Amino acid sequence: METDRRSLAVAALLCLVTATGCAGADDPADNAPHLVVEVVGTSPHDTQAFTQGLQINDGVLYESTGMPGESGVRATDRATGAELAGVQLPSPLFGEGIATAGDTLWQLTWKDGIAFARDPVTLAERGRVSYEGEGWGLCAGDGRLVMSDGSATLTFRDPVTFAPTGSVELQGRSSARLNELDCAADGSVYANNWPSDEILRIDPDTGEVLAVIDASGLLPPRERAGADVLNGITQVPGTDRFLLTGKYWPTMFEVRFVPS
Repeated sequence: METDRRSLAVAALLCLVTATGCAGADDPADNAPHLVVEVVGTSPHDTQAFTQGLQINDGVLYESTGMPGESGVRATDRATGAELAGVQLPSPLFGEGIATAGDTLWQLTWKDGIAFARDPVTLAERGRVSYEGEGWGLCAGDGRLVMSDGSATLTFRDPVTFAPTGSVELQGRSSARLNELDCAADGSVYANNWPSDEILRIDPDTGEVLAVIDASGLLPPRERAGADVLNGITQVPGTDRFLLTGKYWPTMFEVRFVPS
């Protein structure tokens, strides 16, 4: 997820511009609805933020960032834009996805195998839990945590202990590399498919791909040249809108997903 991701983004671009894309003609995901993004609003985004996760909870926007020495979490008031709290991870820890579950905000690390349990108000560390494998994206819904590790597998975890409770494989998309996750209000999971501009809507109980969303074209070429991949998705509570951004992106987009 460091500099090697930039080179792999070239492969993703080739997938987007070819006629058939990266999925085979017999890919079950091809039968899922194909959607695009409709931008309904924008706001500035920190171009120094290597965004790893977004989460809105009780009017607070949480954002986690990565890179050694630059990883952390911050909480911002959605109404005013004021920063409410912020915390940095000690180097060389590499921060990843976040999720609020009850009175705990969980924060992943990439290859360090550590999940941090934090106070969602102060972001102070309450404890640490070890896990095996890589940590990429995280979200909370239906009384469980859902975690990605850069593969086509979603792992379920207990929201209190972080212990694994099960997993599901993505149907027909064995090559997918699920990254940042959002557990939507309807029970589905939205996942950035790294390193592309594709977002997958997934049934977490079956692994079925319910929709494929093309989020390309959000940044104009002059801005995309200095940015990294799309990464960061969270539903705006009580609406059909989502916030999207990316690593080092200058803009955060409020969007709807509409038929192509």
